[in-house]
Amino acid sequence: MTPIRHNHADADPVLDAARDCVLAVGVRRTTLTDVARRAGVSRMTLYRRWPDVRSLVGDLMTREWIAVAAGAMPPAQEDRPERDRIVEGLVAGAAAFRAHPLFHKILDVDPELLLPYVLDRRGASQDALLGLLHTALEDGHEDGSVRRVRPELQARSLLLVVQSFTLSLRTMTEETDPELSEAAFLDELRTLLERTLTP
Repeated sequence: MTPIRHNHADADPVLDAARDCVLAVGVRRTTLTDVARRAGVSRMTLYRRWPDVRSLVGDLMTREWIAVAAGAMPPAQEDRPERDRIVEGLVAGAAAFRAHPLFHKILDVDPELLLPYVLDRRGASQDALLGLLHTALEDGHEDGSVRRVRPELQARSLLLVVQSFTLSLRTMTEETDPELSEAAFLDELRTLLERTLTP
């Protein structure tokens, strides 16, 4: 797997250390002491920013997920319909999330960390994704390639669909059946998105 690369503004040795600890032992076995030692800072430095490991991991997930989403969205092109860019970005984003080592580790070892963002409330990364989608959908309305619906409703509906494919896909795939493989489901996601966005 290709490691996620962050630009300089996103570089944070504490978050990098937290990521390494979580990848090594999972969230429940990670301590602020472990993170501080790996980052080369004192525990008090960490406690000034984060009261516990969960809040630290929350910021780590926000950084990583926003980087994945931003990296998956292709650049805008004047001669390309915005709908194509949205669909390509969402499908690529779902695939990139599923390939991300931190996402894998949390899903395998500490899945309860994701439950609040699925059942109870939106997180910072979801709000950031909705902002990206909202802008892209407005551009698609403008160029006529996206069905006109209130952008907030449209963005939230798209995120619900993509989240379900990202979080639950492995419960539906069959390794021995190529027509029920992950790639086949991602193709179906592309079709669903294309059809719901076409005017």
